[in-house]
Amino acid sequence: MLTLFLLLPLGGAAMLAVTPNERKEEARWIALVFSSLAFAVSAVIFVRFMLELNSDAGVEGYLFIDRFAWINARDAGFDVQYFLGVDGLSAPMVLLTGLLSLVAVLISWRIELRVREYFIWLLVLETAVAGVFMSLDLIQFFLFWELELLPMYMLISIWGSGRKEYSAMKFLLFTIAGSAFMLLAFLVLGLSADSFDIEVLTANPPAETIVPLSLLFWGVMAAFLVKLPVFPVHTWLPDAHTDAPTAVSVLLAGVLLKMGGYGILRIALPVLPGEARDFRYVLAAIAAVSVVYGAVLTLRQTDLKRLVAYSSVSHMGYVLLGVATMGAVGMSGAALQMFTHGTITGLLFIMVGLVYDRTHTREIPEMSGLMHRMPVIGAVMLIAGLASLGLPALSGFVAEVTIFLGAIAEHPAATIAAVFGVVLAAGYILWAVERVFMGPPSDRWAHLDDATGWWERLAMGGMVLSIVAVGIFPRILTDAVESGIAPIAAIVGAA
Repeated sequence: MLTLFLLLPLGGAAMLAVTPNERKEEARWIALVFSSLAFAVSAVIFVRFMLELNSDAGVEGYLFIDRFAWINARDAGFDVQYFLGVDGLSAPMVLLTGLLSLVAVLISWRIELRVREYFIWLLVLETAVAGVFMSLDLIQFFLFWELELLPMYMLISIWGSGRKEYSAMKFLLFTIAGSAFMLLAFLVLGLSADSFDIEVLTANPPAETIVPLSLLFWGVMAAFLVKLPVFPVHTWLPDAHTDAPTAVSVLLAGVLLKMGGYGILRIALPVLPGEARDFRYVLAAIAAVSVVYGAVLTLRQTDLKRLVAYSSVSHMGYVLLGVATMGAVGMSGAALQMFTHGTITGLLFIMVGLVYDRTHTREIPEMSGLMHRMPVIGAVMLIAGLASLGLPALSGFVAEVTIFLGAIAEHPAATIAAVFGVVLAAGYILWAVERVFMGPPSDRWAHLDDATGWWERLAMGGMVLSIVAVGIFPRILTDAVESGIAPIAAIVGAA
């Protein structure tokens, strides 16, 4: 089943590769069909996982495993496996990947430039991200981690706007620099343990290697902190978001940033638990600075898309704060924040894209009273904004309060700073919504139309439904997340 989810987007990309360039409408429907099938499979994976979790037997370890020897070099002291599996940490990420990839196809429906090629790269990107969330071998994890660079570079540099080549190259260089350190650390860890199997390494964390374990920890963390991203390695994100097409911004904010948080929880903490505990106060300090610094920078933005981009720096700081608690509650909050931020910020980027498509500007001072012309877009933007600032009954509140409850005893100062970040979030979200959508109608925008396309309404509706559902009934996610975090918390706690 996991391999099917991995290969469905590639199947769509292969079919698109043999579709004539001039058949644009057919290319759109091929991408929609294969992304819909992949989403359906991701939903089945998540539902089946929840059924297993709530059964009498419960869940221990990973489910739905696909595994075989890929590179057998036992004589040289290592082997590499094709090894896929999901647990309570990865199952929600698989569902999120399926959902946002389908949404990305829907909101790309009107694209006209090199349509076939665009959807090929979009589907390849889905496979790469899915591979990261399901891989249980370090080398396989690294290969999928690097695979997403090519489609992201192409999507930004070809279909982006503004300084698109600069932004694409900046994203590439930051990610490759972090990945180089991660690969070196993976090689040392795997060769020292005679295995690149993540399950083996977490069951028996290495006690000694030829390189100090503290250096290996920061080597692994380098890639994950860049991808998360946090201060001071965040500067690639606003440029990439601002110049990327809307669908790419949705995937970048929704799932690609989550690769960093997922990598920390899946690899850095359970494989190097002693070092993680030793540096927990450093991680908490970085998290607090990222939350406040990102929020302050967001307050200064006049470009609506850049405002949402900088808010991600602040919100991903909450993920790192939850990780820094090294406890089950805080880390569960971090995992929840990854899912909820993906849907909330993904929806915010959709709304910014719809506004830009109609007004052809992202400058906040130039817009006002758009709610009179676009009531549906305005209402959905308000819901997404309220969810982003953590309003109760919406999904953002569930994640943030869980992080605060887990962090307050271990990191009181960092938690207070993070709570102040929520206050700043309320400031920049409400200010932006008030300036853009509220106030008297302007004659300049009398020609605007609301969200009328079925693809627009379907994308918005699916995202709003997920935000409200998790906010009202968080157990949809919390049971799964807690089951995945519990073994990690036990390993770190025993270190």
